[in-house]
Amino acid sequence: MGKTILPDARVMPRFAGLCTFCRYPRLEDVAPEQSPVDWAIYGVPFDGGVTYRPGARFGPRAIREASQYVKRYHVEHGVDVCDTLSIADAGDAPISPYSIPETIEAHRNFAREIGNAQSTRLLAVGGDHSIAYTNIQVAWERFGSPKKGLALIHFDSHLDTVDSVWGEKHGHASVFRRAIEDGIVTPDRMLSIGVKGPLNSGDDLKFAAANGVRVLSPDEFRREGVKAAADFLRREGGEPVYLTFDIDVVDPAFAPGTGTPSIGGFTSGEVLAALRLFKGANLVGADVVEVLPDRDVAGITSLLAAHVIFEILALDAARR
Repeated sequence: MGKTILPDARVMPRFAGLCTFCRYPRLEDVAPEQSPVDWAIYGVPFDGGVTYRPGARFGPRAIREASQYVKRYHVEHGVDVCDTLSIADAGDAPISPYSIPETIEAHRNFAREIGNAQSTRLLAVGGDHSIAYTNIQVAWERFGSPKKGLALIHFDSHLDTVDSVWGEKHGHASVFRRAIEDGIVTPDRMLSIGVKGPLNSGDDLKFAAANGVRVLSPDEFRREGVKAAADFLRREGGEPVYLTFDIDVVDPAFAPGTGTPSIGGFTSGEVLAALRLFKGANLVGADVVEVLPDRDVAGITSLLAAHVIFEILALDAARR
């Protein structure tokens, strides 16, 4: 639809007023001429799927606050996101803190009702990575095909293709295995960027290798990333693509606020540049996950996550 009406920062300071993602309007406040929205951003404050340190349930709240200083014009893409897209904050999905299955069901029911099922794209803000499964599923229902899954751009230190941990098959370490098994992601159309060790076992790599997932470590992406992104875009053309972003793909020197920190990752500048390589992708959904505010120094992880959200929106605005 285009156009997002923001508060004038010269009239209503960024430190005042209602705190929403990037100061975008609440979904219920979107003017009729801006509806249905192109992108609805919503929080999923759930971390019951973690295998190490909890606390990402507070991620959506912290990212909303950090995003108040995210502005509207993307210099590198040369696009005003708010002139091109209608964007809104859809609030937070209901969750059941003691139950992953109940959270999946409540989250799914909530997401299916957001915006217009034929045109509104959903950007979920976690929470742990287990919340991505439901957002991918709803994106596939809206823009995918019954005969094949979505293509996937996956930024993460971990493959998240473990079968189960402690008997749980829907934790944050299993999200893409479930998505592939359920046919909502096509594995040989999946590009995993930033994966690095150490691992529990070499067996952790077998599922991805056996199913054709392309995996690039940070060093491999530094060498081959431009070509890998160009090849991905050429292959997919205008096909629907989902983008999932785990903040732990960034080195903890730049993003300490996460529950599973992994040394040797990207700098914040490198990861923003990597995202920009995917200009032209037909993004139909996205998520940004695993921000843990209690471990965050000066809010830099939440601030980075807020800018990743903006980069994702800018990719779609630039394509349009």
